[in-house]
Amino acid sequence: MKKKPVIFCDFDGTVTESDNIIAIMKQFAPPEWIAIKDDILAQRISIRNGVTQLFRLLPSSQKDEIVGYILEQMRLREGFKEFVGWAEEMGIPFWIVSGGIDFFVYPALEGIVKPENIYCNHSDFTGEQIEIIWPHTCDHPCQNDCGCCKVTILRQFDSTEVHRIVIGDSITDLQAAKMADQVFARDFLIGKCEEQKIRYSPFKTFHDIRFVLEQEEVFQPI
Repeated sequence: MKKKPVIFCDFDGTVTESDNIIAIMKQFAPPEWIAIKDDILAQRISIRNGVTQLFRLLPSSQKDEIVGYILEQMRLREGFKEFVGWAEEMGIPFWIVSGGIDFFVYPALEGIVKPENIYCNHSDFTGEQIEIIWPHTCDHPCQNDCGCCKVTILRQFDSTEVHRIVIGDSITDLQAAKMADQVFARDFLIGKCEEQKIRYSPFKTFHDIRFVLEQEEVFQPI
């Protein structure tokens, strides 16, 4: 019996052409955001710790300006809408598993991915600075303090029954890539996959991913 394919897709820099948290920081944050970002990428601090620090650099009073800016400049990667439609036609469960934040993830995916199929972080603008809320934290076996823990989410799907496909681009996808059955990578994640000898397929658009998957035996009729 074939394992059932399930797709777990990152959002920032994967579904979108650029990383939205980075775009927000470049536009609104003071210069110290750069050192925090570098510490996250170098794994000197955890993702959860780093992203918390980044958003605490921003005053909540700028909420409307920040939200308006990011939604206006955001661009979806070529082929994404068609890819989600193809997965639905094929009966392949499709999940967004994102370290991104609710105030831009949900609006960007409205009408494309159902809200119940989206894992992401939440935001609180009631204090002086923006606070990030973490509804999908690490389970006990994961000690990486991921924030939105993609490993914990993948562990909910039985690896003996499910062919777990991870699509991503950055450090937030590395731990999930280690346990996936199949990885599609771009940008920073490619280097990490090569460094840690994780098999992957590179992609530029979602048409590339669909082309590879359609050649795979797991996607052929029984």
